[in-house]
Amino acid sequence: QVQLVESGGGLVQAGDSLRLSCAASGHSFSSYAVAWFRQAPGKQRDFVAGISWVSGSTYYADSTKGRFTISRDNAKNTVYLRVSSLKPEDTAVYYCAAALRGQYYSTTSSSYTTWGQGTQVTVSS
Repeated sequence: QVQLVESGGGLVQAGDSLRLSCAASGHSFSSYAVAWFRQAPGKQRDFVAGISWVSGSTYYADSTKGRFTISRDNAKNTVYLRVSSLKPEDTAVYYCAAALRGQYYSTTSSSYTTWGQGTQVTVSS
């Protein structure tokens, strides 16, 4: 069973860029679909982007297309989420999630069986 550790969050200003990392341990990401979700205070956890580890195919929520980029580094067994032109409404806890032989375009949190602890991103105006 893969274990996930997120990093890269913090306090940033509007307009900045940020790159979040999701490192796998205990098992490689091979045959996994990996996704990023985010949860703002008082709101539900929303899908941000997903990637197929095997093919590298990506899928984005309509609300994140253009400013968010998901990618992977096979050698480092890590998935990244780069966010540009950050806005205060991007403030949330960002979670990495994985599903063995899952669908990278699945947007429902219940499709993913393994979750990281989350990393806080706070965007000040």
